[in-house]
Amino acid sequence: MTIDETERSNDIAHLDDNIAKIDELTQRLTKALTRRKPPNPQIAGPESELFARAATAYWQEWMQNPAKILEHQVNYWGKSLKHVVEAQQLLAQGKLAAPEDTTPDDKRFSNPVWKSNPYFNFIKQQYMINSEAIKQAVEDIEDIDETEKRRLRYFSQQIVDMMAPTNFFATNPDALMKAIETEGDSLVKGLQNLVADLEANDGELVVRLADTEAFEVGGNIATSPGKVVFRNEMMELIQYSPSTEQVHEIPVVLFPPWINKFYILDLKEQNSLIKWVVDQGYTLFIVSWINPDPSYADKGMEDYIEHGYLTAIEEAKTLCKVKQVNAIGYCIAGTTLNLVLALLKKRGDKSVKSATFFTTLTDFSDQGEFTPFLQDDFIDGIEAEVNQHGILRSFIMGRTMSFLRSNDLIYQPAIRSYMMGDTPPAFDLLYWNGDGSGLPGRMVMQYLRGLCQRNELVEGGFELFGEKLSIKDVTVPICAVATETDHIAPWKDCYRGFSMTGSRSKAFIVGQSGHIAGIVNPPSKKKYGHYVNDELPDTAEAWMEGAEFHEGSWWPRWEAWLKPRAGKMVDAREPGDSEHPILGDAPGDYVRVKASI
Repeated sequence: MTIDETERSNDIAHLDDNIAKIDELTQRLTKALTRRKPPNPQIAGPESELFARAATAYWQEWMQNPAKILEHQVNYWGKSLKHVVEAQQLLAQGKLAAPEDTTPDDKRFSNPVWKSNPYFNFIKQQYMINSEAIKQAVEDIEDIDETEKRRLRYFSQQIVDMMAPTNFFATNPDALMKAIETEGDSLVKGLQNLVADLEANDGELVVRLADTEAFEVGGNIATSPGKVVFRNEMMELIQYSPSTEQVHEIPVVLFPPWINKFYILDLKEQNSLIKWVVDQGYTLFIVSWINPDPSYADKGMEDYIEHGYLTAIEEAKTLCKVKQVNAIGYCIAGTTLNLVLALLKKRGDKSVKSATFFTTLTDFSDQGEFTPFLQDDFIDGIEAEVNQHGILRSFIMGRTMSFLRSNDLIYQPAIRSYMMGDTPPAFDLLYWNGDGSGLPGRMVMQYLRGLCQRNELVEGGFELFGEKLSIKDVTVPICAVATETDHIAPWKDCYRGFSMTGSRSKAFIVGQSGHIAGIVNPPSKKKYGHYVNDELPDTAEAWMEGAEFHEGSWWPRWEAWLKPRAGKMVDAREPGDSEHPILGDAPGDYVRVKASI
């Protein structure tokens, strides 16, 4: 047998092997899809009436102001026709080249082939022209209210993003080139990744963002030393071991959001807020929330407050033999901490000496980027979902958040994993992002209807424990930290609610970056700076106009605010006592429970 014949034989054997693998994977794919329990269809998008109203408004605008609509349409037709004609002219001249490309830069099209190859460049330019035309058509609709317009912008953008040529194998040069280079191995590996993701999530397509085998909670992430000193049906209370000989008398109790796991604040030593706070000489407690299953369907905000916040505060006071604590709330846990402070005010309870809020919304009058998800059709779909399953399953919440940044968090990871056959990166932040939590049905609807839709904490009072709780009832000293590019809790919205509190002693800080990176910003990195302004004018714009920018992390500035409220120095406290036997090492058991699909 000649060398060429041997190579051909090997190629045929390799191909047969790949075909066999694809056949096996296809069977697994089919089996995985049969296990899928799809969410209520109302959660997938708006009711058809939204598009019907938009179409009616568009045609009304056409009839009332045809010149404007025709101008935009003719401009679109002209760009498309000009592009086709230029391509034909070059071809007629015997030039296999791309027409002039004046489209804006887009990281999806970073491969030079998108500019140099006539086929790919033609597809890219047509996509960009069509995308712009769709956006313009939405903006041309005038006889529709602003809320509906925001929703229409969002859902039309989702269609535009989904139809990007990079999302399809035949029009993705990176995927095609890799398939050729690997003799199809990348496609087999991509199918393996797809099937593995479907099997891991009971047939639901949840794109894996990180290598799940690279991390172990309590092994190489969430490793700050501490002990579980209390446990009930809602949370574990972790007391961290001291790293200094003396600590401030008044302990800190940190309440993370129960939408995610707390260890975002303890990914590794270098960026652990938990470790840093302990190293500054504070006794730190953190609440690790239960990852609820359907048996928690009837648990509401009252349960999180009574058996989470109030219990954790009392246990920390008892363990430290003090009358007060300093509290921290992050995101939704900060929103709820405001409710707790208002409740304690009503009861005349002074257990909380000061409160710090990270990226916390309390005034939902401007729903911002969440407008599409906070209207009745979508919330009705959530209600039907939780009535059926008892909980809001974590993948639904994760998917909703991901679609706010669909190119970065859905399509690009899917391309890398399923088309290119790449293994997801060993990235701790993305691992955490995929380690979600379910939410009890009753709590979800209280939060969405009462706080987000009706804005009751600001307007009229949110009723709990027989009291109407108002943001004005928050009177303890407070420090709020928002972040400049946060799309979940925009800093201007955080400032508006912060300004409504009844506290006479308050500070506001705006860190650079977003919802996570802006908070997890250790001083050692010297990466993101922050803005401060001791004056607190009526508007966020006025606050920023008078703010002073400082290089580096806001952590030391916040600690300087906290220190005068933390009491005298006392001997360091080891976790637990005779009435609080150690129940296990940090990070505890609850944080290891994976959400069910």
